[in-house]
Amino acid sequence: MNIYVSNLSWGTSSESLQNLFAQFGEVSSANVITDRETGRSRGFGFVEMPDDGEGQKAIDRINGSEFEGKVLTVNVARPKTERSSGGYGGGNRGGNGGYGGGYNRRRY
Repeated sequence: MNIYVSNLSWGTSSESLQNLFAQFGEVSSANVITDRETGRSRGFGFVEMPDDGEGQKAIDRINGSEFEGKVLTVNVARPKTERSSGGYGGGNRGGNGGYGGGYNRRRY
């Protein structure tokens, strides 16, 4: 079971997150997501637990509890969705390349 954990303290490490969930069963992996440029925590992470029953028990017990000074939100992670390539006319850009309000319009 893949578990999403949000509202993590900036100081929470992947190791401390793993130790928190290990109280409820085997943890395959625990990762605090960090900013690529600064290396600072983004305040959320993912925990993988191979046994769904143990994973659900961890979710039930940890969700809404305080950890390292913050009240955590814990639930089953949603599957990753496809993202657009970001090209002209793709995604949520309204077909104008992502420029707001007619940036490319010529005025006569």
